[in-house]
Amino acid sequence: MRLDEALNDVKARMNTLSTQTQEAENKRFAAESAIKTQIESMRVGNQSLLEQATKLAGALSNSQTRGKFGETQLEILLESAGLIEGVHFERQESSRSDSADISRPDITIAIPGGSQIFIDSKFPFHRFLEAVDMEDPDARHDAMALHAKDLLKHVDALAKRDYQGVSNSPDFVVLFAPFESILSESLKADPQLLEKAFSKHVTIATPTTMLALLRTVGYAFSRNDLARNATEIQNLAGELIKRIGSLHSKLSTLGDRIKSAERAYNDVIATAETTIMRPARKMMQLGVSSGSNKIGVLPDVDDEVRAIKSAALEIDYIDAEEDEEEA
Repeated sequence: MRLDEALNDVKARMNTLSTQTQEAENKRFAAESAIKTQIESMRVGNQSLLEQATKLAGALSNSQTRGKFGETQLEILLESAGLIEGVHFERQESSRSDSADISRPDITIAIPGGSQIFIDSKFPFHRFLEAVDMEDPDARHDAMALHAKDLLKHVDALAKRDYQGVSNSPDFVVLFAPFESILSESLKADPQLLEKAFSKHVTIATPTTMLALLRTVGYAFSRNDLARNATEIQNLAGELIKRIGSLHSKLSTLGDRIKSAERAYNDVIATAETTIMRPARKMMQLGVSSGSNKIGVLPDVDDEVRAIKSAALEIDYIDAEEDEEEA
């Protein structure tokens, strides 16, 4: 190979390498730009999320707003469980306990059989927010212990309302905490918290346990609807059998009367044939003119009236009547 050819080959390879290097640089620049754009987007998103979290924390520092937030979360769970307002539950419905005190739980759920479950959606949150912002573990633990005490104070307040004293209600009221961490962090500070609450006829439910409870109630409603429908079907079936039995009795009576009419008709035919038809034919044979009229033979009715074969139905009908009379 000559020197100029070797140089041209090296030159071509260098040009190719330069082109590939430039393309790689362009791709790297584009990738860096995309990463910077994504990082900026994440920064803006995190900033927005932080602002929203700050606003939410500020809003939840107000007890009335916390109550509304808890009610909203609870309504979402009620809807998820298939429970309908005005059918399965009511909001802010007044109830009177055995001690004659009037209470207004946030949600009152009717249970098949006449019982009611009362749910309160208000919850303490101020100490919890303070604890979350603390970086020192010991200070955080102490703040969470205060939060657990606030939760127990709310349990005491619910216990004094005596929801469980309302007629036909279970022996407890439900305190709904819309965040799992509200209860889990309290349990870290006071492991006996749930037992203390339940001893005062208050059970604390988070979204997970509340949804399980509400779905159990929804299942009870569906089973109750099935049982009610089955009872209604049974009643309708009994009424239908009773009416079929009545129809059977009337058809049997009608059949007997048709048979009686058939016998009477055949008797009349026999009498007419003997006393009227034969003398009339003789007179015609003797020359008495009948014009264009002819005297034929009167037909007998020999068809048998079919009986309704339904002995079991008759017995069922009689039993149904006897059951009705006994009732």
